[in-house]
Amino acid sequence: MTYDTNSVPAGSGITVSKYADNTLTVLALAVSGLRAGHTYGAHVHTKPCGNRPADAGPHYQDRKDPHQPSVDPTYANAKNEVWLDFTTNAKGDGAAVSLNHFKFRPGEARSVVIHEHKTETGPHTAGTAGARMACFTLPLSPAN
Repeated sequence: MTYDTNSVPAGSGITVSKYADNTLTVLALAVSGLRAGHTYGAHVHTKPCGNRPADAGPHYQDRKDPHQPSVDPTYANAKNEVWLDFTTNAKGDGAAVSLNHFKFRPGEARSVVIHEHKTETGPHTAGTAGARMACFTLPLSPAN
């Protein structure tokens, strides 16, 4: 699903690869044809993509923040969430890898969302990365 065709033009591509064992989850993201020379945020979200950007739900968190939306750096951080921020080259291609020491809970990791800018880390803004530009639904965790 593309929500902003200026940042993610028609014909853009995305590939997500996953490796997981009992203690580790590795996600690799590769994109092509996006806006050149731009830094995007990208995260795993809890729901599948939908017609509206918000349909993908919040970021997947290993330890869920009781206060949503989560902007507390204790919860909204690259160790507790999957952050795949990347910067595109002159052709609009980019890539990122995230290594996390947790497994996804069944049915709770359902999409990858590309955001407007790099992920923030400060108090009251941690985990935010601007508007949702595009969303890719894929089964990152087994069904319930």
